[in-house]
Parts: sequence; C-alpha cells; structure tokens
Amino acid sequence: MTTFRFLSVFLLSCLFLTAQVIAKPIPVESLSHVPVIDSVSMSADGKHLVALVAAPGSNFRETALATWDLDNMSKGPVITPSGKRMKFIAANALKAGKLLVTGRQEWTGPLAGCGEGNFSGSTKTFVFKNYLTDANHKQFTEAFAEGVNKTGMGERMRHCLDIAGSASLVSNLPLDPEHVIIRKVTGITGSADYFLYNLKTGKSTFLIKENRKAAPGLFDPRDGKVLTRVTIEPVAGGDFEQKVLIRDPKTGEFEVHDKLTTKLGDRYTVSVVGHDEKTGKYYVLSNQFSDTVKAWMYDPKTRQFDKEPLVGHPKYDIARLIFGSQPSNFNRLLGFTVAGPKVETIYVDPEMRSIHEGLKQAYAGKNVHITGYNNDLSRVLFMTESAQHPPTYYLLSNRKEVKKLGSQRPDIDPKDLGQQRWVIYTARDGMKIPAILDLPAGWKKEDGPIPAIVLPHGGPWARDFMGWDGSGFVPLLTSRGYAVLRPQYRGSSGLGRKLWLAGDQQWGKAMQDDLDDGAQWLVEQGIADKNRLAIFGYSYGGFAAAAATVRPNSPYQCAVAGAPVTNLAKIGNAWSSNRLQRILQGRTVNGMDPMKNTDKAGIPVLLVVGDRDVRTPAWHAKDFYKKVKTKVPARLKIIKDMPHQMPWYPRHHETLYREVLDFLKNDCGPGGL
Repeated sequence: MTTFRFLSVFLLSCLFLTAQVIAKPIPVESLSHVPVIDSVSMSADGKHLVALVAAPGSNFRETALATWDLDNMSKGPVITPSGKRMKFIAANALKAGKLLVTGRQEWTGPLAGCGEGNFSGSTKTFVFKNYLTDANHKQFTEAFAEGVNKTGMGERMRHCLDIAGSASLVSNLPLDPEHVIIRKVTGITGSADYFLYNLKTGKSTFLIKENRKAAPGLFDPRDGKVLTRVTIEPVAGGDFEQKVLIRDPKTGEFEVHDKLTTKLGDRYTVSVVGHDEKTGKYYVLSNQFSDTVKAWMYDPKTRQFDKEPLVGHPKYDIARLIFGSQPSNFNRLLGFTVAGPKVETIYVDPEMRSIHEGLKQAYAGKNVHITGYNNDLSRVLFMTESAQHPPTYYLLSNRKEVKKLGSQRPDIDPKDLGQQRWVIYTARDGMKIPAILDLPAGWKKEDGPIPAIVLPHGGPWARDFMGWDGSGFVPLLTSRGYAVLRPQYRGSSGLGRKLWLAGDQQWGKAMQDDLDDGAQWLVEQGIADKNRLAIFGYSYGGFAAAAATVRPNSPYQCAVAGAPVTNLAKIGNAWSSNRLQRILQGRTVNGMDPMKNTDKAGIPVLLVVGDRDVRTPAWHAKDFYKKVKTKVPARLKIIKDMPHQMPWYPRHHETLYREVLDFLKNDCGPGGL
C-alpha cells in the first residue's frame, strides 16, 4: 500500500538511479510469453476482480482465468487454467456474480461459406466460444446458448454456428442487477435477434430482429428499449444509403431523420452514442461538418443539430464519450477521449477529474486509463502504460491507497527502450503525413546515422497510437539499435477524412510514396543511414513491403512482408468479413499490383505468414515467393497454427521475431542491416 505522494517520489528516484545504466536488447522471450496479467476488469458492484494470467507451472506459455474477492485480497485468486484445446483469450466481470470468458481453439475443415476466409478457400481457422461462469469457476456453460433453435438446421448452418459463434454481449445495462442485452444467431438463414437476457435464470426476452438491411442502433441503458435503428439500402450508382431512425416516444414508431442520413460511399461518420434523458437530445459523433469527428447534440423534435459542437478538437477525432455507469452518476457525461498522437482521456466530471489528475501526477510520464469503479468510487481500477512501460494494472482504494496487481511484461526493463516522438513530414505532393518515431535508448543525433526501419501499420483503414506497442515489433527493433518510423500514410483512418480518402485506389502508388518519403525524411534528419534502410510491415504493411520489393528505385536494402496481400486482382471484395466493408473497402483496393510486377523485383525479401491466417491466406506469400525467388534473395516462412490477428501463441511470436532479426542481420543487402 502506498500514497500518491510516495509513488511520485519512488518513480522519480527510480528514473534517477537507472539513468546511467547501459541499454541492452530485450530478449525475444520477454516479448513472446503470455502476459503475466491481462484483460483485467472489475464487477459493477466492486466485489470481484477478473483477469487472465499466466497459468501456474506453464512457464508463461498458457493462460488461466483468475478471480479475486476484493473484500479478501489476501486470500489470493481462484485460478483455472485453459483446457488442453480451448484456450482463454479474454475475460470480463459482469454482474449477478457472473463472469464472461472467451476461448479459442484450432479448427480444420472446409469453411463452406462460413466466417472470415470463406471467400479465399481457406480450410484452417479457429473456433471462438463465449462462456459464463461464477467467481469460483465451478461450472463453465456456453454463454447465452439457451433458446438457440437448431431444429431444421442443416449441417452447413450448424457448422457456421461453430465457426462464427452464436451469441455475444451487446450491453451490460448498468442499473439492472440481473439483465444484459445479447445478440444471437438464431435461424437457418444466419439472421440475428437481440434479447434481454437474465444472467441468473438464463431466460431471454425478445427485443428486436436484425437482417441484411436493418439493425438496432442505440439501446436505452436504463431498460434496454431500442431507441434507434439503422437501415442500409442500395441507391443509384452502386452506392448505399445509411439512415438512422429514432423512436418517437409518443407513438413508439421509428422515424427517418434526414440530418442523420448519409451515403456510405462518402464515408462520413454518423454514430449515435448516447441519449440525454433531461433534454431528449441525442449525442452524435460525426465529421459531417469538419474534417475530424466532433461530438454534437441532436434534437429529434426540431430535427436539428446544435449550432456548436458539444466538444471537438482542431486536429484530432473525438473517439468516445464516457457516460456514468453507476447509480450515483448514471448516464451522466463524465468525459471524452481524444484520438490524438496518443489516446487522451479528459474528464469533465469533477470527481473523476480529481482522481484522474491525481493518478497522472503519481505516474508522471505514463498514460493513465481508468477502466472500472464502484458506486462510491472507493474502488477504482486503472492501467498505466507508455512507450517504455508495458501495460500495468492497479487498484486504488479509498482514493489514497494503491495496490499493484501486476504488469503484462515485468521482465522488460524500461531503460532498454528509447524515446518516442510524434512527427510530421511532407510528402512529395505536399500532403502532410503524421508519423511515430521511436529511437534507440541513449541515441543522440551527434552519434551519427543509424540503421532504420519504416514500419507501416495494417488496415489500411486503421492508425497507430503512441505508447506501448502491443505487437512487440517496435521494442524488439529499437532495443537492438534500429530507429523505427511508423507513417500514418494516406488511407489511414482516424486522422481526418481528407487523409483517409486520399488513399483510395492508391495501393502501391501515392500510399507507397508516403512511406518512401518517410524513409527520405529519416535520412534528411540525420537519423538514418541511407544505405541501411529497410521496410517491415504486417497485413496491409505486408503488402507495402511486397510492393517495395518490386518498385523501381527502392530506398530500402530489403523488405519484410508479414501476412501480406500480394495479389490485388484476387482480393477485390473479399477484403473483410463484414459484407458492407467488403463492398466499400473493396472499391478502394486498387493501384500497383505486386504480382503483376514480380519481374521488377530488386531487393531481398522475407515473406512470413501463419497457416491459419484466413484474412490474408498463405497463398499470397507463396505465390509471390515463387515469382521473385529467382530474381532476388528471398525467404518464405509459414508458421504453424498462427492466425492473422493476435493473440498469438508464444511460439508464434518467437518464430516471427527470430526470422525477422536473422533476416535483417544476415540477408538485408550487402553486410546486413
């Protein structure tokens, strides 16, 4: 136990004592093992804490479910290891004494049109299941499975339910002691229904049906009534129109609101995220009136937005509004998050702001995120992290005592990691490209240029944030003396609509120019040696690495393509498991096709992918490898049982990291990188 003041002094003294210690490479094992603690949550009543932990006796290679009684922490947690096949990958404390746990296991067989990967001929994937249990882990039952009618279902539909899962949690309904809202796949057509589900009795009450054209939007957090619906219908020109319908409280009918109607092809954000009970207005996140997303109040009576946004930022999106989830602050706006260089939470509620500011002072230099609290705020769960510090979890009691629950990776020494910066450089056509620059510990410009790696993110409709890199790629590389630049190239989402739209049909073209221009910027800044540059990416980043392999006048000495897309002609509308995203993003997937340009391969390349990757199946890497291996030094590594998305098994991380490091050292151009 300790106080904020003591923690501040302790942290400062630690920084002073370790400032002169020489940095060393972070061991591959330290970035590969199962997190010591992860997926931490607190029950709404503040009585139980739930987490995934490294299973005792597994040498940090298997997960286990752990539950603490917060009234008797000295007793220690109840721990249940994952099964031999089904492995725990997430946990969540609910209410009524229930916990929700997600498990995953390998599955092999023809997908037959079911789940992600069914468009690409994949046969190896994973089955995901949600389970309910109690604080003592006495029994695990498939979550919300009651009432799923399989009568008349053919083998194919049963098969689909096994792969894609049949039920999921939608809303926790904070004031209701027993009920939650769930979504179930319930029929032979694969349609979904929404139910009010009683955690104690297992009984379900029907709320609303979802189909290909319509789905529920916002549920009333007080009683679960459906407040809004969203319909999507095709319109002229091959586009789709999204309409938001709001329930009229007098008639109960859903009515279309034109101010909330958009064409999906325009890619405006219109998200109804809350309802103010006093005024009847709705909270809407939208970029209809600016390049970035702002929070607006919308009046369904006048059918008008307020003249000024509720909250906005001149450069970055408002990512989320934070509403009270306890009786003492129920549905009150407590704060918001800004998706700037890092995710920054700003509380407007005085009590929450006071607690948050106190924690930020105690953990100066780290990002502090409050993730749970009880009704009187006598127990507050929070997490800290930074570029040098993996996520670490704490419990604040009585607003003065802090207990450290644990760090994901306590064996990582912060002094082995260097500084992180948010930078902006200018692309060749004048567009401003933001980026994250990570430098090795202790490096100074007067030390001279160093080897550097351009690391584009996946997506490409995604973005990077400053802070701890959960993939492990950045700490792996910077602790070995490499500078790492992560460009937020055009096509990245979440940094303004202009930057996002600028990537349409520019795969391997202007999007790739942004990466090359980032490499040139590193050289001009005196950071990188122009003869010691590489590109390494995963997913879309893997495409970018493959594209760099065949682009003329490449600034890189080599490329590492993880889970790459290499054939644009074959990917088309099979780009996502979501039908509308397949259509919308599929239209933007065009540009320079690496598979059509393999004769131009000019730099060594490593291609690595998992054999259970259903998003960018292994044939992309295999086909590209066959075409370029006679032209440039090339390697192909297929990793057994590795899926596209994390979490991965420790052996997946170990294999990937070691392949990358060995390739960079020995095969990246003359003399290696």
